[in-house]
Amino acid sequence: MIKAYLRENGVISETDLEKGNFIRVIDPTKEEVKALMDLLDIDEDFIVDPLDEEERARIEFDDECVLIILKAPVKGSEERLPYRTTSIGVIVTPEISVMVSKTPLSFIDDRIKLGAFNINKRSRMLFQLMNVNANEFLRLLHEIHRRIDEIEEELHRSLRNREIEMLMNLEKSIVYFVTSLRSNEMVLQRLMKGNVIPLYEEDKDILEDAMIDNRQALETANIYSDILSGMMDAYASIISNNLNIVMKVLAIVTIIMEVPAVITSFYGMNVLLPFQKNPHAYFYVIMWSIISVVLLLWWFRKNRWI
Repeated sequence: MIKAYLRENGVISETDLEKGNFIRVIDPTKEEVKALMDLLDIDEDFIVDPLDEEERARIEFDDECVLIILKAPVKGSEERLPYRTTSIGVIVTPEISVMVSKTPLSFIDDRIKLGAFNINKRSRMLFQLMNVNANEFLRLLHEIHRRIDEIEEELHRSLRNREIEMLMNLEKSIVYFVTSLRSNEMVLQRLMKGNVIPLYEEDKDILEDAMIDNRQALETANIYSDILSGMMDAYASIISNNLNIVMKVLAIVTIIMEVPAVITSFYGMNVLLPFQKNPHAYFYVIMWSIISVVLLLWWFRKNRWI
């Protein structure tokens, strides 16, 4: 899909591909890739590379064109990887800017339609994108933190491994975040030098904010990763301990129930038994069973088994 945008009088609207000063590309077909190559006179790799979700963040040059690939966070649909990252490429040419990604990114696409990006100024638009991208990392990290708290509540009374598996999946997502944020930081530091894209004074503050937010997101992701590693070890022991407690209770209940069963089974035999002709024999059996259970409970309590 290809959409071209034009900003006039502070308002962004869709327009024809040849008239736009900003182009948004999402998972293009071969024909669309060919049309972009002809329009922009750029190498095919500039369009295809950002479509690889495993592509690393970097900067490439081709004559007067610059390709900046960033890693962006995505909320996944699979439980085994609830959060992941994807690649997003920004192609800056002397006349037009192009944003390419494999998947739609609502936190970017919605802002484009709302006019949050100054698409007439290519360097400023790029730095605004980086700032928004870093903030999205932070937002999803806070969401991960809330999910960790919810899982922690379940783990206190859990006997299953499901919650541990959920924490492992979140830790895997955070590893993706840490790797992506580190590579994004390298790109930001290179852009800050001003030898890739002209860095104007009014744009410098936006880039510095993006660097601060990206660094904060990286530090937050590292903290959550350390917390999750320790938490999984601790709660694996808690789950095992909870299971041991349940097994101990079941064993105690089995032993206690076994004593009355043994006593009453004697009086179920077809042989001569003490008090068998006594009219209160049944009452005696019940009393002996109750006294035996009480003595067992006292003994278990004395030994701190319950």
